[in-house]
Amino acid sequence: MNDSPVTPTRLRRFMKSCIKYRGLLILMIPSIIWYVVFQYYTMYGVVIAFKDYRFLDGIWGSSWVGLEHFERLFTNNQFFDLLENTLMISLYKLIFAFPAPILFALLLNEIRTGWFKKTVQTLTYLPHFISWVVIAGLVHTILSPTTGAVNAVLGWFGLGPYNFMMMPDMFRSILVVSDIWKSVGWESIIYLAAIAGVDQEMYEAARMDGASRFRQAVSITLPCILPVIVIMLILQIGNIMEAGFGQILNLYNPTVYSVADIFDTYAYRVGLVDFDFSYATAISLFKNVVGLMLVLVAHRISKRVSGQGIW
Repeated sequence: MNDSPVTPTRLRRFMKSCIKYRGLLILMIPSIIWYVVFQYYTMYGVVIAFKDYRFLDGIWGSSWVGLEHFERLFTNNQFFDLLENTLMISLYKLIFAFPAPILFALLLNEIRTGWFKKTVQTLTYLPHFISWVVIAGLVHTILSPTTGAVNAVLGWFGLGPYNFMMMPDMFRSILVVSDIWKSVGWESIIYLAAIAGVDQEMYEAARMDGASRFRQAVSITLPCILPVIVIMLILQIGNIMEAGFGQILNLYNPTVYSVADIFDTYAYRVGLVDFDFSYATAISLFKNVVGLMLVLVAHRISKRVSGQGIW
């Protein structure tokens, strides 16, 4: 990494690059505006976590309470249950959902029939554009104990019916499977793009040496896309404290709170149901700070082990 100071020469080169790629920079403007308005401008609101926020007094007019809300969070009897649920759900998704688009991209890359490959891609991309509200309705319908397709099949073998959505032992599995179904096609795009950049001469040399397609995938494709996999893994580790708020909010119910209630859903109930905005902000701030620390730690470990990182 070049840490030399900015010089007139470097500044001129930078300006020339901006002029050369002005078309791409113009395309970035909407994204930059969105991030500034909805991500950075609103960050001043985190001060609510350190105040006794009252709507009529406003953010700056409310009184300071320091770390009172964080102390309340850490001494809450539900804290460790929320932490366990958040980490366990994210861990399950990291183990099962993260490799899914990689494997799918490798399999899709082996399809040689053009129309069939495009059809599979289209069908697997579509769930990404469906909201969790709709998908939750589909999941409830499929797993319904009275009219669900799963219980109908189990009934042929003399089993059931089961109310899967109210079974704590099954709920996390339902979260993982539904998450894979919704995201596997869309998330495979970045891996397919990385595979497309692999030098084809390497495959030709491997075929001349008698390597099978499986051996080519293991020995050529995977090592070539490893930097992309590492970056995506680091970003995924940074989202461990997320666990999937929209998905869980639309799928869970009080009977499975013991295995499904996470920091985000708890903050939602505290903030938007009980109107305790300061406490809800403290919960979210704690979660985001931990996520940032996880990203930094994962990046440092990855740089030392594999030499790959996010910068």
